[in-house]
Amino acid sequence: MGFLRRLFSRKPPDDGPPAPGRWVRPPDPPPPDPVIPGPLAEKLAPFWRTGWLAEAEDGDGETTASKFSGLAHIPKGESWPRCGSCDKPMQLFVQLNAKDLPEGARELHPEGILQFFYCTDPESMCDVDCEGWRPFSKASLARVVTEGSGELISASPVKDAFPAKSITGWKTVEELPNWEEAQYTLGIELDDSDLKALEGINSLNPGEKLGGWPYWIQGVEYPDCPKCGEPMGLVFQVDSDQNLPFLFGDLGVGHITRCKRHPEVLGFGWACT
Repeated sequence: MGFLRRLFSRKPPDDGPPAPGRWVRPPDPPPPDPVIPGPLAEKLAPFWRTGWLAEAEDGDGETTASKFSGLAHIPKGESWPRCGSCDKPMQLFVQLNAKDLPEGARELHPEGILQFFYCTDPESMCDVDCEGWRPFSKASLARVVTEGSGELISASPVKDAFPAKSITGWKTVEELPNWEEAQYTLGIELDDSDLKALEGINSLNPGEKLGGWPYWIQGVEYPDCPKCGEPMGLVFQVDSDQNLPFLFGDLGVGHITRCKRHPEVLGFGWACT
């Protein structure tokens, strides 16, 4: 299975020595359009899934707008979310207003404002001590709030808040699950010739993505809903050092997930190599 590890593992960029100052990770190239043999294409046909890559530009927008970092919409009478461990204000990573999403993505987040906060305090190191990689960690919060009257906030209460980026559009992509999810989670029967045909074919997209199939760094890791025990589904993918100047471990990728039976239950987990 060595070729599968090469196919679905992620390697850090090797573009020569970094420029002076902080190294900035270059964007990942888009995956090539897959060419799939006929019999295998028939097996995989029902499992194509649409995803949307976020397009963003520097600058903040309204507190109710979709964005990376910046000023969050805080409902009237509430305060900015704080870490469950150090009690310091958590960094806003992502905010998605359902009104800003593509039409086909409404079932993922039908109404309200989805928010994801994560503790990045360098002194407390809560992302390490509280195992921030684990869904439902004290160091993170994924939730949906209603779009109504909010608190007037002129500046982020987070120390060293990340620069804001406004989400300005979405690029549509079509994806298939990776071989492990296809074979062991979805139950698609893949023989040796199918697995060999998958070598060099990968439709999955890293980066900040709404819907689609998860870009797993390790194994398939959907969390179970704490209310019903059913596996939760992908809503939004958050990548390292793309629209947010933050690394999940060693170039890890995180996923905001949601329970279909209990849509108020959201979680976030990440993994790295």
